[in-house]
Amino acid sequence: METQYAIKDLERLSGVKAHTLRVWEQRYGILKPKRSDTNIRYYSSEDLKRILNISLLNSNGFKISKIATLPDDEILNQAQIILNNYSSERDQIDNLVFSMMEMDELKFEKIISNCVIHFGFENTIEKVVFPFLKQVGNMWQMGLINTVQEHFISHLIRQKLIVGIDGLFEEKLVKPKTFLLYLPNKELHELGLLYSYFLIKSKGHKCFYIGQSVPHEDLIKVNKLVSPDVILTSFTNPIEEKVIQDYLNTISVTFKNKLILVSGRLIQHSNQVIDFPNNVCLLNSFEELKNILSSVNFTINDIKRI
Repeated sequence: METQYAIKDLERLSGVKAHTLRVWEQRYGILKPKRSDTNIRYYSSEDLKRILNISLLNSNGFKISKIATLPDDEILNQAQIILNNYSSERDQIDNLVFSMMEMDELKFEKIISNCVIHFGFENTIEKVVFPFLKQVGNMWQMGLINTVQEHFISHLIRQKLIVGIDGLFEEKLVKPKTFLLYLPNKELHELGLLYSYFLIKSKGHKCFYIGQSVPHEDLIKVNKLVSPDVILTSFTNPIEEKVIQDYLNTISVTFKNKLILVSGRLIQHSNQVIDFPNNVCLLNSFEELKNILSSVNFTINDIKRI
């Protein structure tokens, strides 16, 4: 059974307002929706690809009246010319969406490799890959992609981050700090943490990455072995606010002589006020982490001022 998109789905995925899409459809015949057995209008995956290409051309100076006169193969050709120029990070997000929908690993590899060449590794990850992953999350929540497609693309991105880490030419610091990176028990979304590992290591600091779903008692054991200066973790999976607060209080007391940095959309976009203990700080962005790392002898007060 083919994937069926409502016009609101096209709006969320393409960034083109539903009203504008209806005007394009009625005035220029750009879209031709089908009807379900219950007479509800819907759009196909091909319609989504078409509107993404049309939106790309329109945002790059093509008038919609001109686009409407072009045959499908010419729309695709002109869109590919723009994408192959790699002049905008934003344009490549839709390109990655195509590669995911088609589960085309070679296309994904080519896009990422060319982005790294044109924009650099950090810009590619921050301005292409993570905005793309946000798009993937929206599509998954709407039921527009399946778990297999989400896992497929996450695996490829994880590989790229590991290759980036392995290929680092590290700075040499006289007194590097030691970081311990982990995810709490039952937390599995590690791509943001892996990129933090890349940033920390690229600045010449020592980094121990112990990965996903680490029980508290194991964290205590590792702390005794490596004695980190800074502990960094992230929260993504939905849990109760009280549980988060209790967890922060616990790690603050357990590691009272450590700087503890916490990140993740669950904390950043919390609807309730979270009381951060004195040695625990919220990281709202990778830019904030880079600002911290740029200060060689940073303290908890330095972090709180950022």
